[in-house]
Amino acid sequence: MQPVFRNGERVEAGDKAGGASDTATQQCVEGFMFQILYQGDLFADYFQIYLRDEAHPDLPDDYTDEGIARHLMAGSHSVIIHTARNMMVPVSVEWHHERPVPDLDAFQHVVEAAFACPTGRLVLAGLTDSEATAPRLAVKAGFVGVRINLSGLDTLSENGLEGEDRYLVQLWPAAEPQDVHVLKAWQAA
Repeated sequence: MQPVFRNGERVEAGDKAGGASDTATQQCVEGFMFQILYQGDLFADYFQIYLRDEAHPDLPDDYTDEGIARHLMAGSHSVIIHTARNMMVPVSVEWHHERPVPDLDAFQHVVEAAFACPTGRLVLAGLTDSEATAPRLAVKAGFVGVRINLSGLDTLSENGLEGEDRYLVQLWPAAEPQDVHVLKAWQAA
């Protein structure tokens, strides 16, 4: 079983003080099993969090207004998630054995893509985080589908520093790379 991260700290299996048990990473929703790879807060400096193959440090750099509005940019070996706040934000990452059915009613913005992860190890970090201490997430080597589910986008304070925005990242084995595709778009009031 791979390690779980809660609030940025590795929680060992069976660590009751940390709230984990040997089965804490396994979840079942509507008959579908998935594994929680990460659950905690990340510093979304410059409104960005990234997920990339451990051996490929290059991140997407094709910044456009459309890409930022989609809240996701995809490269050949990585994705950048654009957050609503330039602060610590709550992030959960799940591994599914197949593409999960999108729950469009539960989220305000849903977007997905797929990229290559030949090492089977992903680095999860905020844009200016130290990669030396960033969580490593074990996934099936090959192409990885990624769906970003955003909620709480309508809870931001006027100065944009406070809010109840949440970011659920769902991963699964994919057959090939996929460009960014918005399944549900958030339209700010």
